[in-house]
Amino acid sequence: MEESKERFDVQKEVTDKYSLRGRVFHKIREDILSGKYTDNEELKEATIGKELGVSRTPVREALRQLELEGLVTIIPNKGAYVTGISTKDIHDIYVIRSYLEGLAARWACERITEQEIDEIEEIVYLSEFHAKKKHFDQIVELDNKFHESMYRASGSKILEHELTTFHHYVERIRKKSLHNEERALKSNEEHTAILEAIRNRDGELAEKLAHEHIIQTILNMNKQGL
Repeated sequence: MEESKERFDVQKEVTDKYSLRGRVFHKIREDILSGKYTDNEELKEATIGKELGVSRTPVREALRQLELEGLVTIIPNKGAYVTGISTKDIHDIYVIRSYLEGLAARWACERITEQEIDEIEEIVYLSEFHAKKKHFDQIVELDNKFHESMYRASGSKILEHELTTFHHYVERIRKKSLHNEERALKSNEEHTAILEAIRNRDGELAEKLAHEHIIQTILNMNKQGL
């Protein structure tokens, strides 16, 4: 019994450790993607650790993980520096997303439940309301919910994970794009059409519309000079 309790305590300690590292990783990544840290800025372990109330170890582990994602460059004997997301990276992400979003919409046609359709319909309705009121922060939040709901409805954890990651990577540029009344209204019209195709279980049309929706986002970004 004692041995079993000891093993449980060790497992809990390991779980807590990785949970802490995960929280530190997501916080630093969020700060990089939001623009809190600028390109080439040094990320000092001690400073970040003090700010987050943790030791340097989880910060160091998080920075190594961020290096694997291409957001940080670690130079031996010098330190860790922000690599960030370049304009080319953003364009590449949107092009890749256009195909993956299409796949998510096609699979959603096969796997979505009526309850999930109702939830997405409510998101679209609220988005239209806030777009007309120029409540841009709410529009961005609802845009997140629309896409995340479609990812879940695809029934693929792998596809959901990849698309969610890409979605977060371009969050700053998405906010700028959707803080435009014309684009906010047009984007919701595109969401409505995608939803209708999914409701009708028309996989080919849903895939085409979801793909074109992201392409339109790219064109709008170019138009706005983003």
